[in-house]
Amino acid sequence: MTELALPQEDYAQRLWSKVPLVTAAFWMIKIMSTTVGETGADLLATRLGLGLSITSWIMTGVFIVFLALQMRAKTYVPALYWMTVVLISVVGTLISDNLVDGFGISLKTTTIVFSAILALVFATWYKVEGTLSIHSIVTTRREGFYWAAILFTFALGTSAGDLVAEGFDLGYLWAANLFLLLILLTAAAYYLFNQNAVACFWIAYVLTRPFGASVGDLLAKPNIAGGFGLGTVATSVIFLTIISGLVLYLTATRTDSEAVTGND
Repeated sequence: MTELALPQEDYAQRLWSKVPLVTAAFWMIKIMSTTVGETGADLLATRLGLGLSITSWIMTGVFIVFLALQMRAKTYVPALYWMTVVLISVVGTLISDNLVDGFGISLKTTTIVFSAILALVFATWYKVEGTLSIHSIVTTRREGFYWAAILFTFALGTSAGDLVAEGFDLGYLWAANLFLLLILLTAAAYYLFNQNAVACFWIAYVLTRPFGASVGDLLAKPNIAGGFGLGTVATSVIFLTIISGLVLYLTATRTDSEAVTGND
């Protein structure tokens, strides 16, 4: 895809990408953060009895604080970035759950609406910046488009995952297997058939949300509901612990930091 040159003042102020390199660790943390988004939202709203509305207000407020800190940072900071991703995962889940459970909007409708909004975000982003590449997230405006896209990938993934698992009555295991297959096909399209890297990245990014959510539900839901019965607390703690370990590793090694070396 055609890349636009960055303004000279932005090169002077930001010599490093604001987001991590796409590595195995990136995808591991991304998938686990989607699981935490699913189980964490359920934990706060249901297990702790806060309800969807109160949980949504609290988590949106916390997310806004961390997003502001992330936007103000001059370079990629692993702990800050991934905390923002975990929080946006929870908020994206709550947006979908509020529309479906709170306002009675069908999963088919929310899936279609979120797909349209995400497409609009991508279209606007590309029209303004000339690129959707995550390697070009070095200005505030591009980062704003990036986080808007991520928010609606999570909301879309929540609705799509619930639609397949519950609306189509496939169950969480079959839903997880279906989305995993689609992710593998996307990877094959990129690695084996040299398809567009940017398109494959965003397709995989969208698909990992319903995959992670289906895995989260599969682990947390009781046996009678088609799950393994671990519960939302145990599932959330397990995945948050793994995420924390990976983030500490990335912070120490900086293996996922990317320098800007040209007009990316």
